[in-house]
Amino acid sequence: MGYVQSVAAYLPILLYAAVAVAVYAVYLRLRAGTHRRNLSVRDEARAAGLTEPASLHPVIDSSRCIGCASCIYACPEADHQVIGLIDGKAELINPTHCIGHGACKTACPMDAITLVFGTEKRGVDIPMVRPNFETNVPGIFIAGELGGMGLIRNAIEQGRQAMESVRKLDGIGKHPKLDVVIVGAGPAGFSASLTAMQHKLRFVTLEQDTFGGTVAHFPRGKLVMTAPVKLAMVGTVKFTETSKEQLLEFWQGVVEKTGLKVQFQERVEDIKAADGGFVVKTSRNTYEARAVLLCIGRRGTPRTLDVEGEHLNKVVYRLIDPEQYRNRHVLVVGGGDSALEAATSIADEPGTTVTLSYRSDSFGRSKEKNRTRVDDAEKDGRLKVLLNSNVKHISESHVLIDQKGTKHDLPNDAVIVCAGGILPTPFLKQIGIEVETKYGTA
Repeated sequence: MGYVQSVAAYLPILLYAAVAVAVYAVYLRLRAGTHRRNLSVRDEARAAGLTEPASLHPVIDSSRCIGCASCIYACPEADHQVIGLIDGKAELINPTHCIGHGACKTACPMDAITLVFGTEKRGVDIPMVRPNFETNVPGIFIAGELGGMGLIRNAIEQGRQAMESVRKLDGIGKHPKLDVVIVGAGPAGFSASLTAMQHKLRFVTLEQDTFGGTVAHFPRGKLVMTAPVKLAMVGTVKFTETSKEQLLEFWQGVVEKTGLKVQFQERVEDIKAADGGFVVKTSRNTYEARAVLLCIGRRGTPRTLDVEGEHLNKVVYRLIDPEQYRNRHVLVVGGGDSALEAATSIADEPGTTVTLSYRSDSFGRSKEKNRTRVDDAEKDGRLKVLLNSNVKHISESHVLIDQKGTKHDLPNDAVIVCAGGILPTPFLKQIGIEVETKYGTA
């Protein structure tokens, strides 16, 4: 009887232990499955050469990581498995899908994540900017794409925050001329201009091209990925996925509603310090202001191929409208998102023959959605892809491409070079701003 009572006394403990063991066994099985899937994603990315993040990205200190997965849950690109747990530690397993949200760093409870530009293999030129967006030249600020933040949401937020810093400068509201000159009317410049209006600053916004900056040059119909963001004088704007045209139409509506004025087709040529502020010389005018906020893009001057025949009128450096290439032989050069989007959108047009030439062996710096479109178009026979290739010569009716020693002489009516742009480093150095090359540094 005493033995039975003794066993009965321990029975609840034994049941709890059995349940605990069963739960732990299930956890280990799920963890092993997750580990295998993440290894597969990482190994596939490496095998395909998709290892170089295109923008700001996390470096994870495994000695501090506790494997809580907070960074994974916080990542807005989680559907693409950007970060995954391997051996109980977080890793950047799908680098090319990381587009610089930075939410992972904020979510990490152990401060194990550092956000960096560039990698050991690929350096990125970044102007030196303080946390308040001021450069090494006091009174000159940088926000948006030029500072390495290409996401529309990030650029808008930086434009707003940079202008908040500008308005705290000594002399704002007291300078004999303007408080600030805003250079660029893309997402950052647009946001900064609205913030300046909200605080009743005296300012002018200059744009050498058209309203919208880089967004205005996206191919027609391109989906612009963004997220809720705060705009001065407007409030929180909730976007999840919208087209280029819809976004520009919204911005234009804000312009009309607020009365924001932009000086278009006016290029800044020089900025010099003078009398506690700056003199900004443009292609049309000269302005005096206490501060300058640069919201220009990183593309600067388009990168050329430096081959014979590139001077021909049929060679351009961005796609405006795919329809103009109907029934024509088109060559697109490049491996980034702009090149892939140009090639696939032209391939969708009737009667086109499209070739995509890229010097590397994979499209490692483009989004999966664009790589999938290229694969589909190639399988359908609408697009010819030449990896590890270089354009050697362009004539009125043909192009010559070398692919690892094999020559391709193709009929050609148009060439679109999407090889990126050269950072406006000379201009930045001219006005005294220091630029450093980041090789995986914070």
